Order: sequence, then structure tokens, then C-alpha cells
Amino acid sequence: MPQVVLVNPLIPPNTGNIARTCAATGTGLHLVGPLGFELSDRYLKRAGLDYWPYVDLQLHDQWEDFVTYQSQKGGRRLGFSTSGELNYIEFKFLENDWLLFGSETEGLSKAMLAACHQTLYIPMAQPGVRSLNLSVSTAIGLFEALRQLGQLPARQP
Repeated sequence: MPQVVLVNPLIPPNTGNIARTCAATGTGLHLVGPLGFELSDRYLKRAGLDYWPYVDLQLHDQWEDFVTYQSQKGGRRLGFSTSGELNYIEFKFLENDWLLFGSETEGLSKAMLAACHQTLYIPMAQPGVRSLNLSVSTAIGLFEALRQLGQLPARQP
């Protein structure tokens, strides 16, 4: 199953919403520091509601720690960015992909994008809109990967 990776997230409710999405889909969530908040932040907890026990959460103190961990596990680092090279819809996702998203204000750095096996973008019709919300972008990318892999969660009764 693909993994979601947030690099230097800054806004607690975004991370909480992404944690809820990961819990709902059974997707691992990796947070790469430094974080712009404490994990005990009440806004983070509130956005994730009572789903935190269902989140497979891994913390990495810094980018280099994550890269070492990911390299040992294998798979491709896929950087989502407004400057990505390929439309995410036209990309073929694989089972062991790592979906990387940068901070709300900076995105992924040039060095981080260069360390990715591929960079992807989510198309937007209005050029005046710089980017989508982090939690929205993450959900879009994750659900497309799961759809392609036939791993969308089953409907609950």
C-alpha cells in the first residue's frame, strides 16, 4: 500500500485531516520534522477526532532520517508539487510508492524534489490559484493511487 509523507507540515488541522484520511484508508502516515506544531496540539487532535488510534503514524526527525528509512523499505519517492513534471492522473502508481507533500507555505524544496523518483502535479483551471489545500491535495493523490491499485476501501454498511 502506498504511504503518505508530510514534510515539515505547519498547520495542525491540515495534518489532523490527513491523519483521518489515512485512518479511513488504512494508509501509513509519515511526518518529517521539523513540525510546525506539537503532536499534543488540540487543533491537531480535534481535526483527527477520535481516529488517532487507527493511524499508522511514523515520525522522522528530519529529511535525512526519512530518506534513510524509506531507502531501506524500498519503493519510489513521488513528490507532489505545483512544479511537478507529470499530471498525477497520467502517472502509473505502484504498491510501494511514497506520496510526498511539503509544507503549506513552501512545498517541497528543490533538493527534496530532486531526490524524488518522479514529481507530480494536480492540474488547476485558474492560473491565479497558487495551490490546493494540503489536506485536499493529499486526499486527491492518495485516492487516485488507491483507485489505480484496486485498493479503495470497501463501502461500510
